[in-house]
Amino acid sequence: MMIERYKINQDQKKRIWKWLQSNNIANRGEFDGDKEKQLVGLIGEFEVHNYLLGYYPEFKKGFDGGVDIIYKDKTIDVKTMGRNVDCQMHYVNNFVASQLKYDCDVIIFVSVNKKDNTFSICGWIEKNNLQRKSILYEKGEKRQRDDGTFFKCEADMYEIFNYNLIDMKWLKNKNK
Repeated sequence: MMIERYKINQDQKKRIWKWLQSNNIANRGEFDGDKEKQLVGLIGEFEVHNYLLGYYPEFKKGFDGGVDIIYKDKTIDVKTMGRNVDCQMHYVNNFVASQLKYDCDVIIFVSVNKKDNTFSICGWIEKNNLQRKSILYEKGEKRQRDDGTFFKCEADMYEIFNYNLIDMKWLKNKNK
């Protein structure tokens, strides 16, 4: 599997940022993101929506129940990480453990390169396979990045490598 890069739609990015100035989507109660993290998350969600369905969605107010997109009768939660580099196959994606309770079929992981305004759809996994294919790290555990820096987990979270995800082309072309 190869991770493809796409340009972020700048008009959509501006539209999202403007909407976020008077709206807050950080509703989990833990590991809630600031406005910049919310921007990155919505960019990932909107770009995946456009990739799968061919158009950008309208904004939703209130809690979505962990479902961002419905595609081919599958409920999808999109998880996006902001980075300053292009995503690579050995990179990991994070999934906050408390979100396992939400009812979705598929999790799609996206990486946004904030420096060059691109995004990569890293791949997807059926939610019922997430725990088997990932590693659980507890809140407070120290994690090391590729560049040698460290961070502490702010919540219990699963890390899944890109190479453990399924290529998006398979999901998009399934049952065409």
